Parts: sequence; C-alpha cells; structure tokens
Amino acid sequence: MTEELATGKRVDARRNRARILDVAREALAETGDLPSMAEISRRAGVGMATLYRNFPGRPELVEELYRSQVDDICASARTAGGDTPGEVLFSWLRRFHAAGARKGPLATLLLEDSDGDSAVLNESRSRVIAAAQPLFDAASASGEVRDDVSPGQVLDAIVALERVREDPTSNTSMIQVLFDGLRR
Repeated sequence: MTEELATGKRVDARRNRARILDVAREALAETGDLPSMAEISRRAGVGMATLYRNFPGRPELVEELYRSQVDDICASARTAGGDTPGEVLFSWLRRFHAAGARKGPLATLLLEDSDGDSAVLNESRSRVIAAAQPLFDAASASGEVRDDVSPGQVLDAIVALERVREDPTSNTSMIQVLFDGLRR
C-alpha cells in the first residue's frame, strides 16, 4: 500500500501542510505573534488556496500549532530523565515551564479567538495533566514530593509564574521556590 493510500493525503499535500506549520512556528518565535495568512502563505511558498485548504482560517492554524506543542509536552513526560521519581518529575516540570514561553502567545491568541473560553485549551490542559499524573504519583509514592497537591494545581501555578518577572538582584527564581515547596 502506498503512503498516499495509507494516510489519505498526497506526499506533496503533507509536505505543504508541514511547511505552513513550520513557517508559522518560526514567525511566532520571531515576533510573538502570527503574521497575516497571506504572509504565511508567501513565506511557506504555497498558494492561498493551499493554505486555506489546510487551515480554513487563522483560528484553525493557531489551534493546530498549540496542539502540536501540547503533543510535545505530553511526549516529553515519557522521556524525562532522572535517577529517582522525584528527579524525573522535576526534570519534566522544567520542560513544561520552558515550553510555556512558546505556548503563551498561542494561548493568548486562542483566548482572543474564543471569547475567553477555548475548548482546545481545556482539552489540552486535561491531556497535560493526564501525562503528568504518573510522574506525580511515582514521586509522591517515593516520598520525594508532597501528596496534598494535585498535578493540575502545580501546572497551573507554573503557568501563573510565567507572568512573574524575575528579579535580577535575586539568585533564586520563583519556579525554584515553587519546586522547593513541592518537595517533602
């Protein structure tokens, strides 16, 4: 069976979709915002019809970019390293925190496009909590972290801390303070 029959999309169609997403990610990293759909089309080297066939509008493109980042975060929960369950958890929480800088602008765009309540954000939050749960359970069972907070609370606190400015005169980051408070 050819790849085209297996996936339902031609190789060039999949390549165009991937190129559009790559260009949109690059543009977002450059400025913290997405350029116009016309600019994305131009940068990707595809026609507007190709762009709109893949993403009928800007909200659909933003949703796909966000889902892709959430996929990466969830996958990283399976590959986080450390010698103990607590180290594995904190390694993954650092990855989650680092990913927040990339997700933040997309989350803002999703909220703008959804009048403040985004099904994609809600579904993504559930997926990330589900990915984190085994790490929290193992770290809690080993006695390395508190068992009186939920993964959702900790993840929400990390997201909230992304808005707290670091103090250049301090040697301690607020994320480290949160992590210290999570330890037993």
